[in-house]
Amino acid sequence: MGARPRRRRAPAAAAAAAAAAPGPLGALLAATLLAAAGAQQSVTVANPVSGASPDLLPHFQLEPKDVYIVKNKAVSLACRATPATQIYFKCNGEWVHQGDHITQHSTDRGTGLPVMEVRIEVTRQQVEKIFGLEEYWCQCVAWSSSGTTKSQKAFVRIAYLRKNFEQEPTAREVSIEQGVVLPCRPPEGIPPAEVEWLRNEELVDPALDANVYVTPEHSLVLRQARLADTANYTCVAKNIVARRRSASAAITVYVDGAWSEWSKWSVCGAECTHWRSRECSEPAPRNGGQDCHGPELDTRNCTSELCSHAAPGAEDVALYVGLVAVAVCLVLLLLVGVLVYCRKKGGLDADVADSSILTAGFQPVSIKPSKADNPSLLTIQPDLGTATMTYQGSLCPRQDGPAKLQLPNGHLLSPLGAGRHTLHHSSPAAEGADFVARLSTQSYFRSLPRGTTNMAYGTFNFLGGRLMIPNTGISLLIPPDAIPRGKIYEVYLTLHKQEEVRLPLAGCQTLLSPIVSCGPPGVLLTRPAILAMGHCVEASAENWSIRLKKQSCEGTWEDVLQLGAEPCTELYYCQLEAQACYIFTEQLGRFALVGESLSMAASKRLKLVLFAPAACPSLEYNIRVYCLSDTQDVLKEVIQLEKQLGGQLIGAPRVLHFKDSYHNLRLSIHDMPSSLWKSKLLASYQEIPFYHIWSGLQPFLHCTFTLERLSPSTCELACKIWVWQVEGDGQSFTVNFNIAKDTRFSDWLVPDSEVGAPALVGPSAFKIPFLIRQKIISSLDPPGTRGADWRMLAQKLNLDSHLSFFASKPSPTAMILNLWEARHFPNGNLSQLAAAVAEVGKQDGALFTVSEAEC
Repeated sequence: MGARPRRRRAPAAAAAAAAAAPGPLGALLAATLLAAAGAQQSVTVANPVSGASPDLLPHFQLEPKDVYIVKNKAVSLACRATPATQIYFKCNGEWVHQGDHITQHSTDRGTGLPVMEVRIEVTRQQVEKIFGLEEYWCQCVAWSSSGTTKSQKAFVRIAYLRKNFEQEPTAREVSIEQGVVLPCRPPEGIPPAEVEWLRNEELVDPALDANVYVTPEHSLVLRQARLADTANYTCVAKNIVARRRSASAAITVYVDGAWSEWSKWSVCGAECTHWRSRECSEPAPRNGGQDCHGPELDTRNCTSELCSHAAPGAEDVALYVGLVAVAVCLVLLLLVGVLVYCRKKGGLDADVADSSILTAGFQPVSIKPSKADNPSLLTIQPDLGTATMTYQGSLCPRQDGPAKLQLPNGHLLSPLGAGRHTLHHSSPAAEGADFVARLSTQSYFRSLPRGTTNMAYGTFNFLGGRLMIPNTGISLLIPPDAIPRGKIYEVYLTLHKQEEVRLPLAGCQTLLSPIVSCGPPGVLLTRPAILAMGHCVEASAENWSIRLKKQSCEGTWEDVLQLGAEPCTELYYCQLEAQACYIFTEQLGRFALVGESLSMAASKRLKLVLFAPAACPSLEYNIRVYCLSDTQDVLKEVIQLEKQLGGQLIGAPRVLHFKDSYHNLRLSIHDMPSSLWKSKLLASYQEIPFYHIWSGLQPFLHCTFTLERLSPSTCELACKIWVWQVEGDGQSFTVNFNIAKDTRFSDWLVPDSEVGAPALVGPSAFKIPFLIRQKIISSLDPPGTRGADWRMLAQKLNLDSHLSFFASKPSPTAMILNLWEARHFPNGNLSQLAAAVAEVGKQDGALFTVSEAEC
């Protein structure tokens, strides 16, 4: 950008502008201009320089240029103008002090006009003062008797180069003449890093090898792999600050073997045969390539069947008979073994599905105690009298009274009274009641090698139940009749640590939820179970494409549902709410919620949490700032980690919306009393790379601020901690507490276990009484008059956006009630549900009536 001259001013205006110039020279310049104005009013105009025109504006011969600060070395900016009486620098709108200018005066030999050159130095500290607010820039302003001229802006930036590559090349094995692409995304840096490639530590020059070229995205491409291309390849990124090397990627070019031509036939031998051969040599296999397939030697009869052959002797017949006898014996032994196995198998209870068999791929270790030692730990011993029990009608209270009884709307969902209930089954009443009582009143939980904090385990039958992992927001609801009658399943629910499960992410994809397994996979469910877990996405259709992923038996992750689109199968459905999702699934397995951003406005919620030592015996004091995905399970893990480290919470957690803008997260500490504390941080801020946060695969990202007390008696700490995304959202913490005795935020530390058992079986797992639930289902499933059916109930509960899913199930009302149970357990308000059901009942007065015959 060249100089921008200004229009000539009137003498008085020029003098006023000169007076505004910084320093005492401004006054001198003003006096000079006023004197020049007086001279112009006279007949003769004074010209101090021979041949110079008094109407010339300053012209820049040298303008300041963009520069980079490397480490802590100051940079110099210079400008030169003619004719100029004064030159000053202005940086970010403020004049640079006169004493910081270095000025040189000279005369242009060609024109005889005065030339002035000015230099200033800019330090790293000056740039860091406004870092993150705007870019640091400077420009020159030159004065002459005719007016002022401004130079172009020169930007001063702090140069850096991160250590970690955003994408590194990976080792590959390729066949000869196959194309190869080695990706490389260099670390973030200013100025942007230049990339070069090394092959076995020698520079790859595309100008010397037409088979190689480098894409604008810095990927190295081999058009056709050659044997000579087998080597270790390294991506090197460099700028004026540093030079970084990626991990080396070994490329192996292999050659599959191929046969040579057949040799000529040999001379016919004594046995009337001749032969020919070939070799696996055109080419021979190299670098692990496959060997040739097929015979190396070929033989044929060489006399067209004219040779006489002797008849098989007695020894050949004996050999064939012996082989047949051995085969018959093996078949008989196999049949006996199968029969013995079937008899033993028939003695087992085939109706009990043991998850230790079905989930071998999901559990690293299987430690199952003997049932003889603890018969009630996992399963109930099968009772032949009750194992085949089935209901022969609906359950309802037996009451004496008129033929029909109107149930009051206000108490529709109240707990059942002391009335008697009859259970019809095919075995004696006492034994059946005892069987149901045992299954519905006991909770089963198994302690696995990983520990009870991240797993729940229980045994369930057709009455259903619930599994919960404490303090994580993760639960599995098994509705009534989801398990076929007569079956008993051992079911587990597991929260996986992200470093234990490899979830591949591509492009702009990010993990939005914990990775959760429920099983055993492959069991038969007649109705969908509901898996509840938290997420950290600020969902909007225009910014996100969200998918439910499930891991297959082969270990690959597959998209089974895209939220907001028509489901490709009725096996899965997802209700996404502000902070949790509820997944309907008829097939148990391993699930995760993954999102792909569609715009830079897409954002995730980060939970910002501050921890510090509960005791400080030394002068050093560390404040740890965690930047977590905003889900309960991650916060629970960090709290447990900090308990082991002896940490305490020193501020209420905050939420920050982190956008897909490729900008990093920065953290800084300010306003500490310098007489009491000092920071050991050399830079003005710390930074967490964008990709470390956005992927969601690194759960416990944090930065540590190390402070030092100037006196052991200092216990009061007051400061501010800022956390912000460059050009994005930010949060600030005001820390003001006593490091020795302040426990204001101890209530945020979640206890090790929630109230209630991790596994609940039967009616204890549900808020809605079983009999009332059955009555609501039977009343609202059929189409009602004036729309008084399950559709109106869904509308009252704000679930009418899911009508198509509910309608696809045999009992839409059951799906609605199951979702209500999953969302509101254990603190749900039954009165609100009762009010919604009552409003539906008002549309049809005869909706909730019970007859004596129904009992």
